[in-house]
Amino acid sequence: MSEINPPAAANPAPETPDPQLASFRRSIDNIDAALIHMLAERFRITKAVGEYKAQTDLPASDPGREERQIARLRMKAEEAQLDPEFSEKFLRFIIDEVIRHHQKVRRD
Repeated sequence: MSEINPPAAANPAPETPDPQLASFRRSIDNIDAALIHMLAERFRITKAVGEYKAQTDLPASDPGREERQIARLRMKAEEAQLDPEFSEKFLRFIIDEVIRHHQKVRRD
């Protein structure tokens, strides 16, 4: 009987013999997993928002809210010593995806 192996992408990268590098990589892997879980939770909530907006005939996007969020999170990025340009691009990507989902809910 052959052993079933998960896809290579599901397995972490092979360990390095360098213990310090391995420690850094484990931390990165944990943070990446946490980011995925946080994004999943965010999208569960925004899905509920999209359904609510569709039921109450509200527009899929709220440009004022989006701009306030971007400004607020740019400030948070600066406080955290993260490039605010990067944080804005990341947030805009997420917002665009949420709006796309909201528009889809309205069509369905």
